[in-house]
Amino acid sequence: MKPLAGKSAYILFAAGIIGTGFLAIPVLSGSLSYIITETFGLKGGLDKKFHQAKAFYIIIAISLALGLSMNYIGISPIKALIYSAILYGMTAPVLIAIILHISNNKKIMGKFTNTKISNILGFTALTLMSSAAVMLIYMQFTET
Repeated sequence: MKPLAGKSAYILFAAGIIGTGFLAIPVLSGSLSYIITETFGLKGGLDKKFHQAKAFYIIIAISLALGLSMNYIGISPIKALIYSAILYGMTAPVLIAIILHISNNKKIMGKFTNTKISNILGFTALTLMSSAAVMLIYMQFTET
C-alpha cells in the first residue's frame, strides 16, 4: 500500500481494519439473534419494530455488550475466535451426520432423497471432518 498511499498507508490500513470491525460486529450479533429467535420460535427480524420483536433486539443488545466487554474482563477476542472455530470444527461432523440422515429419509424428503453420488460425497465429508476433529483433540492432549 505504501507505493499508492505513501506515508499515509498506515492510516488507510487502520481505517480498513476499523471499518471491517464496524461491519462485523452488527452482522455477528444479528446472526446470533436470528439463530436464537428461530430456534425457540420467537418473533424476530430487523424488519420488525422493537415492540414486535423484543427478544430479538434484546439478544442483539446483550451480544453486543458481551462482545465489547470481553477485552475488559480479560478474554482475548482473538483467542475467543480461535476457540469458536475449534468448536465449529468439532461440531461439523455431527451436523453433517444429521443432514445425511435427514436427506436419506423418504418420510421427510419424499422423492428428493440423496442420490448415490451425494451420499458418497456426504460420507466422504463426514469421514474427513471426523478425522480432522479426532486429530485436533489428539494433538491438543499430546502437545508438551
